[in-house]
Amino acid sequence: MKKNDFLSLLKAMNIHAEQIEKIATDTGFLIRKGTVEPADILYAICCQSIHGTVSFNDLAAKIDAETDVSVSRQAIAKKTSKESCVSFLKSILALVIISRIDKEEIDFLRKAGRYKRILVQDSTIIKLPAKLFGFFSGVSNAHSSVCNARIQCVYDLITGSFISFTIDPYTKNDVKSAPELMLLKDDLVIRDRGYLTANEVERHLISEADCIYRYQSNMILLDRQTGERINLLAELQLKKNLDMQVVLNNKNGTKIRIVAMPVNEEIANRRRMKAKKESHKEPGKECLAMMSWSIFITTISQQDADYNFLLKVYSLRWRIEIIFKTWKSNMEFSKIHNVSQKQLSLILYARFIMIIIFIQYIFSPVRMITKGHFKRALSMTKVVRYLIKNTSKIIQIVKAIENYKDKLCYHLKALARYCSYDKRLRTNFEQDFDQAFLPLG
Repeated sequence: MKKNDFLSLLKAMNIHAEQIEKIATDTGFLIRKGTVEPADILYAICCQSIHGTVSFNDLAAKIDAETDVSVSRQAIAKKTSKESCVSFLKSILALVIISRIDKEEIDFLRKAGRYKRILVQDSTIIKLPAKLFGFFSGVSNAHSSVCNARIQCVYDLITGSFISFTIDPYTKNDVKSAPELMLLKDDLVIRDRGYLTANEVERHLISEADCIYRYQSNMILLDRQTGERINLLAELQLKKNLDMQVVLNNKNGTKIRIVAMPVNEEIANRRRMKAKKESHKEPGKECLAMMSWSIFITTISQQDADYNFLLKVYSLRWRIEIIFKTWKSNMEFSKIHNVSQKQLSLILYARFIMIIIFIQYIFSPVRMITKGHFKRALSMTKVVRYLIKNTSKIIQIVKAIENYKDKLCYHLKALARYCSYDKRLRTNFEQDFDQAFLPLG
């Protein structure tokens, strides 16, 4: 992608050159004007980051090729080693996240259901060079040390946009990250059991937001009338399915709903095999027995959501799993060489910027266009792969989206042709989302 195309791409998202320069000044990245502009650094890092390893020499060569300004790798190293450069990219990322397009579509989807935001929060682990162990920690024993970082992500299913990214030490687990999510009235938050605490459930109720979690096997549930501990396995074995109000074992006695339905033995056995494989010690008999049911904890009332609704909605959490898979498969997260902490941050924030551009500003609107014209669903993974392989097409696709008026141009047809799901009986994410939420309007 050419520099002018990159800047045009940002401009299409209402991010202008003046804003980039102001952010550079405000963050201290730009103290006085030189031959290399902040936009040059931003362009070079973003373009190089999606292809794996990023070196100072690569950045210098990219800037030279696009601006006719000769710059040494030493000069680039000096500019990018400042903490202000990381702050600059973080500020650009924040601007990209909130600068959304396709407002009419967002408003339509919001009006179609009772939730203003449907947030999926999840994390993924990336392996890093061993020299960064002191910053990010990881797994260490007498024989070896493995350095990992945890990427924490919040994604809004309604708008198809990212709410936040963080790059945290491996030791900052999901429970520690959960309270950092700002809750708004009429939010629905979907998380796995790693985020579940009584305090988080209480926080949703106070914020007038809803949540859906998978049940934790060690969670203590109390009877609403007697206050005695419920033997959940005994209840399930007696009744087979369950939908009841219970009380959590915390100071406030938080009231919550638990819903459970049996699964077939094939699914149950797959769960047990996975649990035995991933657990550091053999799971207990009760824990393995509980895997014969799908069990959810939720604040949504029984009249608003039955078990099938909860199951369907929770399955939408796979969207973020697909995003993580797309990142790791197509954006070379595994190819991070022996870099400093600041260099790593620059590479990751630059990749996040490009990921959001690809998914939020291209995939999301083109998905709706393709669905309307061809009744076909786009694959996020295929779209991202196509854009990385054909970066020269990106700005043309964005312009085609801007100028779309019920008629497909060549570039949108090409995305539909090469990036749609194959025809299959199994439903895809878009179909699951529509079935779960759009009928609620």
